[in-house]
Amino acid sequence: MRFQLRSHRLPGFFYFEVTLSESCDTILQFGAGRFLRSFVDLFVHESNQGVGPEQNIVVVQSTGSERARQLSRGPFSVSIRGLSDGQPVDSVTTVESVSRALSAAEEWQEVTEVAQAATLRTIVSNTTEAGLVLDPADTVRSGVPRSYPAKLLDVLLSRYEAGESGLVILPCELVEQNADVLRGLVVNQAETWGIGADATSWVRFENRWCNTLVDRIVSAPPDDHPLLAKDPLLSVTEPFALWAVETRDELPIQHPAIERVDDVSRYALRKVRILNGAHTALVDRALDTFETVREAMADPETRTWLAELVHDEIVPTIADRVDDAAVFADQVFERFDNPFLDHRLADIALHHEGKVEVRLRPTYTEYCEKFGKPPRLLGKVVERYT
Repeated sequence: MRFQLRSHRLPGFFYFEVTLSESCDTILQFGAGRFLRSFVDLFVHESNQGVGPEQNIVVVQSTGSERARQLSRGPFSVSIRGLSDGQPVDSVTTVESVSRALSAAEEWQEVTEVAQAATLRTIVSNTTEAGLVLDPADTVRSGVPRSYPAKLLDVLLSRYEAGESGLVILPCELVEQNADVLRGLVVNQAETWGIGADATSWVRFENRWCNTLVDRIVSAPPDDHPLLAKDPLLSVTEPFALWAVETRDELPIQHPAIERVDDVSRYALRKVRILNGAHTALVDRALDTFETVREAMADPETRTWLAELVHDEIVPTIADRVDDAAVFADQVFERFDNPFLDHRLADIALHHEGKVEVRLRPTYTEYCEKFGKPPRLLGKVVERYT
């Protein structure tokens, strides 16, 4: 419950009215970037429009404080632009799910107080792959922890010491088995701090650590977007969204884009091999000719080449290990056709040889083993880096 104070002026007198609000802070979010604003924050806002209990998010900005101040000023906008079932989508949603934002550097005690709230149910994060590391400077539990795993441990210990129940922890970092990795780092940090067996056991086993896979393209708005002048937090995202969460239990956050799955690794496999693999193959084919993915896809010869590579070589190789591989491949092509997104091939080309090794070579090897011959198109790409 939250108190709300309203002032009223009537002829001859002035009074205040104090009421109880049913809304409460249920989600603690580490990360204030545009991805989480266009993904988790938007999902919660859309869910709040339904008949279920309202949820509110407290955002923690780990570095700096300006974005936290911007978020605390009120709602922000997310522009949803792209294609859905072949039809253009161009809409704007005013997201109201964030109740306030805190700076870790300046307001860490308030962060730990949120962690102790009986209403809190969930912790989400997107600190990027670079955030899932420990900092040697976090030798003792004192002040503001430096690394994200140490911050998370301090938050969980604050909740443990308050006698509250465990939480559902949903990392969104693009790391394989991200919750397992994060839990391991937190437990290692607990050993460094020497917090004791009971507290460590509570952190490991009384909280639900769920591996996840997130999939949604989010970008900065174009310079001429009419809302940009009055909303510095404006972001642009595509209609497609998927949040695969490895759990059989109900989740505190409910949304059509959230799928509870037995094994998130097959969703990661599908994304890396089809979506990311198609991007990398397209770079190899089209970087010298076209500037963006959309321009390359508009060329009939390039599109036909990529369609054959994806549907005839990548999809058959992994179809028995992932769900709806061909359907997902069709969705990928629609996403590549997004008329509002200028996804530069030069950006995708960064660290290209390494991406070939992760996204394409495993498919090449498995295709050879499965069909007894190398894939015709994918083979030419991979063999250039042998």
